[in-house]
Amino acid sequence: MPWREVSAVDQRREFVRLAMQEGANRRELCRRFGIHWTTGYKWLERCAAGGDVVDLSRRPHESPRQTSAACEAQVLAVRDAHPAWGARKIASSMKRSGHSAPAVSTIHEILRRHGRIKSAGGGPPATLRFEMPAPNMLWQMDFKGWVRLGNDVRCHPLTVVDDHSRYDLCLQACADQRGETVQDRLQTTFRHYGLPDTIFVDNGSPWSDSSGERWTWFSVWLLKLGISVIRSRPYHPQSRGKNERFHRTLDDEVFALRPLRDLAEAQRAFDSWREVYNFERPHESLGQLVPADRYQPSRRSLPDRLPAPEYDERDIVRSVPKTKAYVSFKGRLWKVPQAFAGERLAIRPLSTDGKYGVFFAAHQVATIDLTGGESVGHVSEHVSTMSPG
Repeated sequence: MPWREVSAVDQRREFVRLAMQEGANRRELCRRFGIHWTTGYKWLERCAAGGDVVDLSRRPHESPRQTSAACEAQVLAVRDAHPAWGARKIASSMKRSGHSAPAVSTIHEILRRHGRIKSAGGGPPATLRFEMPAPNMLWQMDFKGWVRLGNDVRCHPLTVVDDHSRYDLCLQACADQRGETVQDRLQTTFRHYGLPDTIFVDNGSPWSDSSGERWTWFSVWLLKLGISVIRSRPYHPQSRGKNERFHRTLDDEVFALRPLRDLAEAQRAFDSWREVYNFERPHESLGQLVPADRYQPSRRSLPDRLPAPEYDERDIVRSVPKTKAYVSFKGRLWKVPQAFAGERLAIRPLSTDGKYGVFFAAHQVATIDLTGGESVGHVSEHVSTMSPG
């Protein structure tokens, strides 16, 4: 797809950095970012030769004879550029930029002395951590609470964070929370970064519908792409701790610093800050690395055509009508989740006599019990018991 006008420089910078990672599939990245491979390789060569395609550091290297006053000024400059950063992040950022950083305690004292320290808010930090061992095994996705903009329009920030690296894959200023809106933004994200194994969501819209059913057309679309969906336990937002923490950081480093007039300005602010978050902002839970140090795009690409589920010749396959969500089995009609209307499902015997599972590909979506009074029991999507992280 073509570069977006509002963030062409940021996307070029992101492409070069991802393509320079060890093991990166450069031609595939060119395809995903919508550029010709000769152009992509030209940028990479210019960058490797010290050119100005990507500025690895926006600040000049310091002199070894720099005075303490100059060092103090550098600390304050980093803080002024990133008002929500503390002493540890400032120290790590200075080192990554090639500067000599004073001790964290010294930086803290410099900030205190110049009136840059704010009292900490919120409760105690989480002590339990969960982390996937590799990128793209799990993405955490959510809508941040809406924010009213200067033109009185609501902005609904859609966020997607990789569980392993904390890399922000999607940060979009949306006008609503409809499933169609999410699908459109995710398709762009999938084209750039490939497909994850699993997406972790909460129990709200559009992941669940208004009737309370867990299965929606949106989750069925993800299943066709080979992406599993798991949900947090109700009333336990801490199980999606990385996404919740990302939202607090977004509040501190974007919304709290200046008002935004409209959705276009909000998106420009998001694009600019996302570059800082992924490539410049040290992350304490990553040992002061930045998310880009740990992230690589998925090897699974978004297919050109949505694949249909495949079934074994031993399966009892039934087509669900588009108007009525039922399957015919043993002379009776059995209701299945409405999200599978128009799809093909398989009926397979379970270990218990008289009980059968209704499957969409490898995913069980309902249970048929020939022995009990219940005609069918719906099987919800997986609910996570993961610890905060």
